[in-house]
Amino acid sequence: MALDQSFVGRTYPPTAPYEVGREKIREFAEAVGDANPAYTDAEAAKALGYPDVIAPPTFVFAITFKAAGEVVQDPQLGLDYSRVVHGDQKFAYRRPVRAGDRLTVTSTIEAIKSLAGNDIVDIRGEVHDEAGEHVVTAWTKLVARAAEEA
Repeated sequence: MALDQSFVGRTYPPTAPYEVGREKIREFAEAVGDANPAYTDAEAAKALGYPDVIAPPTFVFAITFKAAGEVVQDPQLGLDYSRVVHGDQKFAYRRPVRAGDRLTVTSTIEAIKSLAGNDIVDIRGEVHDEAGEHVVTAWTKLVARAAEEA
């Protein structure tokens, strides 16, 4: 059954703040194999004009994907998460994520489409710091695969 188009434009409340830690940034940079010293060395980051280490560009995915979970778990939407695969991801940064940031995410459903029995949901996550400054926008595309015929 196709998802309800009336959910397009629905915005969910901001998440609780997520405090970005140096160690989390370092672990993430190591996990993705990015040896940029700005991710692990505060002095290297300061030499580039940042107050502390910065996070690799895809670091924010963990925060925005968790926030998108509120959309996915909305019982009124009716998305069958057991059939969901991650379809696409993109980011538009105003500034890098930095150690010490306390970030919140507000998720909005931008589009719902049905294609060949698959439901496709586009979610925009607006990430702000505790001063209300816009840090990054993340777009997540989720595809709920069509149920297999018996």
